[in-house]
Amino acid sequence: MQSSISTHLTIEVEQEEDGRWIAEILEIPGVLVYASTQQQAISNVQALALRVIADNLYVF
Repeated sequence: MQSSISTHLTIEVEQEEDGRWIAEILEIPGVLVYASTQQQAISNVQALALRVIADNLYVF
């Protein structure tokens, strides 16, 4: 048996008025982070998305 999962996730990044960066994975509700730099926000939201996906693997 062979299985393949191919998913593209959208990362939306914006800078807040106070200078913080916010990053969100649009396809996974609640996966949103704040950080002091754009790159750190992207890294943090990717890590959070992987944890959420891993936690949900047990549900399937």
